[in-house]
Amino acid sequence: MSTIKSILAKVQSGSISIDDASQLLTFENLGFAKVDHNRAERNGFPEVIFSMGKTPEQVASIMNTIYKHSPIVLATRATQEHYKAVQELNPEAMYHAIAGCITLGSPSTALRPYKVSIVAAGTSDIPVAEEAVVTLDAIGITTERVYDVGVAGIHRLFAHIESLRQAQVVIVIAGMEGALPSVVGGLVSCPVIAVPTSVGYGAHFQGLAPLLTMLNSCASGITVVNIDNGFGAAIAAGNICKAIHNFTD
Repeated sequence: MSTIKSILAKVQSGSISIDDASQLLTFENLGFAKVDHNRAERNGFPEVIFSMGKTPEQVASIMNTIYKHSPIVLATRATQEHYKAVQELNPEAMYHAIAGCITLGSPSTALRPYKVSIVAAGTSDIPVAEEAVVTLDAIGITTERVYDVGVAGIHRLFAHIESLRQAQVVIVIAGMEGALPSVVGGLVSCPVIAVPTSVGYGAHFQGLAPLLTMLNSCASGITVVNIDNGFGAAIAAGNICKAIHNFTD
């Protein structure tokens, strides 16, 4: 039963009041945060916690609150301190150190037949790539890692072309000059989502150089997200897979 139907059923049975139900259908006020319990109903995935700037106790409280209403919870940009606080309330929580993410619970398996390939230009881009992987895993989509295949040794990419062509979406992550998405975009027919990273030297401008390269790609139809935003790329890829699933279901 969906969250909304469950709440309405409780109103019908008299176990909660109309006023209490109204609060649950909007948000739950924790004082320092207003938790949106109906995000999954509207957008297809529960509210995700951006941990940076939040105390460990705040992250733990928000995750615990969401987990009462959702089978899966994700926190991004999290530290070991955030994780320790979450684990005190929910020992089954998992910390993904490279990605800087915390997950709690298990995703649905409905989208497991769909594959998103995550292509990283260099080893230094892997943290952003792993943020995308963990996010897609939380959505329940199959992922394929293709790492360290940047344009400086482009032959490394060619060994993976056939596999990339079988993906529903390809996420391409690159720092430095950010040329890799254009190469991949010219080799596959599925949607390509480009992610610039803050990996590079001075004139790279903390990711601005690859961002501009990707926005000016000569490969048609490439979508570009913000610098280091592996999470945003993964959510976009997940929405594409959901749309395919809903259309073919």
